[in-house]
Amino acid sequence: MTKTKIRWGIIGPGSIAKAFRGGLLDSEHGELAAIATRDPSRASLATDFPGIRVVHGYDALLADADIDAVYIAVPHTGHAEWAIKAAKAGKHVLVEKPFALSAHEADAVFHAHRKAGTFAGEAFMYRLHPQTAKIIELVKSGTIGEVRMIQSSFGFNMGSFQPEHRLFASKLAGGGIMDVGCYPISMARLLAGAVDGKPFADPVKVAGTAALNAEGTDDTAAAILTFGNGIVAQVSCAVMANLDNVLHIHGSQGRIDVPDFWFAGGNRDQGLGKIEIVKGGKTESVSVNETRHVYSFEADAASKAILEGRQEFTEPGMSWNDTLGNLRVLDKWRADAGIEFSIEKSKTRLTTLDNRKLGANTGIIPKRSIPGLSKQASAVALGFEDFKTFASGAILLDAFWERGGNLFDTAFVYGGGYTEKLFGEWHPSRGTREQAVLIGKGAHSPLCYPDVIGKQLTQSLDRLQTDYVDIYFMHRDNLDVPVGEFVDAMDAEVKAGRIRGPFGGSNWTKERMDEAIAYAERTGKTKPQALSNNFALAEMLDPIWDGCVTSSTPAYKQWLTDRQVANFSWSSQARGFFTDLAGRDKTDNEELVRVWYNDQNFGRRDRALQLAKELGKSPIHVALAYVLTQEFPSIPLIGPRRVLELDDSLQAFDIKLSPEQVKWLEQG
Repeated sequence: MTKTKIRWGIIGPGSIAKAFRGGLLDSEHGELAAIATRDPSRASLATDFPGIRVVHGYDALLADADIDAVYIAVPHTGHAEWAIKAAKAGKHVLVEKPFALSAHEADAVFHAHRKAGTFAGEAFMYRLHPQTAKIIELVKSGTIGEVRMIQSSFGFNMGSFQPEHRLFASKLAGGGIMDVGCYPISMARLLAGAVDGKPFADPVKVAGTAALNAEGTDDTAAAILTFGNGIVAQVSCAVMANLDNVLHIHGSQGRIDVPDFWFAGGNRDQGLGKIEIVKGGKTESVSVNETRHVYSFEADAASKAILEGRQEFTEPGMSWNDTLGNLRVLDKWRADAGIEFSIEKSKTRLTTLDNRKLGANTGIIPKRSIPGLSKQASAVALGFEDFKTFASGAILLDAFWERGGNLFDTAFVYGGGYTEKLFGEWHPSRGTREQAVLIGKGAHSPLCYPDVIGKQLTQSLDRLQTDYVDIYFMHRDNLDVPVGEFVDAMDAEVKAGRIRGPFGGSNWTKERMDEAIAYAERTGKTKPQALSNNFALAEMLDPIWDGCVTSSTPAYKQWLTDRQVANFSWSSQARGFFTDLAGRDKTDNEELVRVWYNDQNFGRRDRALQLAKELGKSPIHVALAYVLTQEFPSIPLIGPRRVLELDDSLQAFDIKLSPEQVKWLEQG
């Protein structure tokens, strides 16, 4: 028998949950089956949810076989946690806005649902109300001519500062930006996209500000969004000021005004959808005259998507990319205003995103021995210099660890030192230092001198919150300095116990390495045993950055094999060369052309594509498998920004290349 209704459970029995119940009562495709609470004795449950089955605890609801989908209405800080737990339980979710505290969190949630094959949507109820469709219709039809500016606000006055209240408390992600600022942002992006016939548009520039309270959250805030089509949006929000709460769409021939668009000009029960068109000195009122419960449209859209096997909303609902784009704007707005919630900091965020203790360092990434290193290290190293906050970076570090990765790539210059600081906050909060293998680098140009190594290593260890690194590289070479001076400087750090494994050069030539090894053997100093040069299936033709060295040439590869020197390969997947398959001349990426474009590399890419098709993989997986399959210790550095990208890269471990396949990939 074909299912016609989705059985919903609600997590978090607050006022929004009560409104969603009303929507389900007026819904064609959904019905409320149960509500979960941590306090079943709450007197308001019988009044707000009459006759409903009450489940004791959120986990119990997720384990309930009679529940198909879950509406998550807990405070902001619990959205990502329970959405991920729902995915693991095989439940579809509709998550109250904001979907998560950041785009990084939301992306991890979507990845969990992508793997589970379940629906996940952000509950911007207004997006599914007929009023929104009417607004889009008026804009697209040119009712007010060319759209030039959007103004929108959502603000109310709480009257007094209440530090423990969810609208103010930093530990609860309080403030207006997250609670109500997300509405005008989402509408502005919707309208800017509609002008170009797209579901939404992301701004090319965001500039935000806010007035902060003693909790460090925003009482009032404003931002300006600039879109690629020339539209400028001014948005504002407040929890301590009564704003006009009107959407203004300014065009070349008039203006559209929409009061309280998030409730279609009504309340949580009903909104008739009032729209005013101001043109030529006259005002015309338009209404969709919708009498159904305002939440019924959202409930139906989500239920219908689930029944049809879709994993996300279609326009004008919030698709996954739409939600991610909205949160990126909120992230930038918060960053501009200097807002980082206490719940996002390392002293508080001691668990994974779904609120568990970090799991064991076992998974699909194998371990291997590296010459000179007493620990076993993962077969790939993680680079993570693109993250700007602990909360965003910890998501990827946690995921890498639980997939078996324990090798972390840092450097004194990366992110102005923030990469080191991030790892230094992460490992104490997780208790991972002794199992982790930590790469450090120092003395980058222009400060490429032996006496800089010890000074920078002292600063690095302070940021890293540790007293040693496991592997250390001179980040560049300086041919004006005798190589022995560099060996002496690093040997001193080995003897001091601040480098406890192999050291060597990053972007050093084999000739310079030979000199360094010979000097160490002659003087009884510790020998360099490792390199960190570029090595990839595609040979680097021109240095990506000044001073870079590739080990991909036949002569260098033979040297590595003969010496059995470990090479930690940066840009091991050739920086997108194996994913840019449009053709030889169809790219505007100057770096890609300059660094990788020649007949040899195109031949290798073509063969990687052919083998990937045979294996059911992508060329990028074959390219990484090639770096992993060498006759010398070859450890690729990978730099995913998302858990999705991490898991995609790790598909390379499904590929076991034979010596003949390696040779064929190189030579054909």
